[in-house]
Amino acid sequence: MSKATEKFIAIQTGVSAGGEEWQRLRKRAVMIKSHTLDNLDHYLEQFASNVEHSGGRVCWAHDAEEANRYICDLARTRGVRLAVKSKSMMSEEIDLNHALAMAGVEAVETDFGEFIAQLAGERPSHINMPIVHKSRADVADLFAAKLNVGRLEEIKDLASVARRLLRARFAAAEMGITGVNFAIAETGTIVLVENEGNIRFTTALPPVQVAVMGIEKVIPRLADLEVFLKLLPRSASGQKITAGVSLLTGIKRAPHEEGPREFHVIILDNGRTGILADPQLRESLHCIRCGACLNVCPVYRKIGGHAYGWVYPGPIGAVLTPILIGREKSADLPFASSLCGACRDVCPVKINLPEMLLHLRTQIKERPAAKVDPPARTGSHSPRTFGQLLANRAERAAFKLWAAVMKDARRYRRAARLARLAQLTLGGGKRRGVFSILLSRWTTSHIPPLAPQPFSSWWRELSDPDERRPER
Repeated sequence: MSKATEKFIAIQTGVSAGGEEWQRLRKRAVMIKSHTLDNLDHYLEQFASNVEHSGGRVCWAHDAEEANRYICDLARTRGVRLAVKSKSMMSEEIDLNHALAMAGVEAVETDFGEFIAQLAGERPSHINMPIVHKSRADVADLFAAKLNVGRLEEIKDLASVARRLLRARFAAAEMGITGVNFAIAETGTIVLVENEGNIRFTTALPPVQVAVMGIEKVIPRLADLEVFLKLLPRSASGQKITAGVSLLTGIKRAPHEEGPREFHVIILDNGRTGILADPQLRESLHCIRCGACLNVCPVYRKIGGHAYGWVYPGPIGAVLTPILIGREKSADLPFASSLCGACRDVCPVKINLPEMLLHLRTQIKERPAAKVDPPARTGSHSPRTFGQLLANRAERAAFKLWAAVMKDARRYRRAARLARLAQLTLGGGKRRGVFSILLSRWTTSHIPPLAPQPFSSWWRELSDPDERRPER
């Protein structure tokens, strides 16, 4: 996690170093998104009309149940037994794979990372790097256990195995399912960006194509796409442009053409009109799912995506999850942030995530989570309940101690000296005990090291090198 996110922070730093051009693109993107949301009904109706004019069909879905029912009914009536899918956060949001499995349809993820996550029975842990939490050895062990191919060490060999399996699936699939990066109202076109080529197979080979999009994905004109095709890949992977950009409009018109015979677009609300109606939160609908905020977030970098408990991890997940699944089910998430503002600074569409997190915290405190019935008595404490009790008390005690130290300058300086002494003691030496070694490893990964010299002392020496007053 640390290596991957540090790499992308370096990439993002290089991107934002573009200066005025980068800031101009961000400003333009915000203007387009704001204008679109202010006129969302108009642009959605225009997009739907143009999809149908080009031979496609549109389903307006209020929630996940309606979207899944439409897709499953479509698969049933067309005799679909195998569907191939490209990476789609929206299909994860509505748990489409489970719904298709219940309808007797095998759904196969074709993005390499998503394919591995599906094989492991896991959700993606990052918006655009689904298996950032896995090493090459983890994938080798997984393939050996699940695919019976022996333990392959080289990445190219692992990729070759997946490629052979997935190409057979592409050729046999009766339905292709994608998300939507952008939907162009002017032409009824869906835009998909990728680096692996699996989306091209998913949209070109199966006779039935389904695209699932949130209502916020629409943009007014084809000309507006230029801005987002510069912002998204630079923020997501540091590329000037992704390897593949597909603009798909309608169905094929002649037998010799590539493309589906049927094209269905699911325009899904699933709680988004509620976000649209909240002036404090509607800006979150600007999100283009680049994942940049995850890479710079100190909380995400320590706990990983699965700790967020649902589809969307990181700062954007801490905002979207409480809104979309209910604040009472995810009341902790808005508090899982240092409010350092790095996510706001790196966001290509300037979403003010820290302000939204504070707004959600206020709402959660004003409207406490629903009471949960206590567990039945068993004659002894549940280990989990007892552990939570101890953790809560320890946390409260730690914050009280921290507050007492921070309120008094003398206490603060003394605490800092003690912390430096502890750091020096745990920092090295062959004769340290097991406890010291373990604690040192924990502090290395959780707490940034203190500077050897306090700033106040350094500042006095800088101001007057001859002055050597001791700290009070």
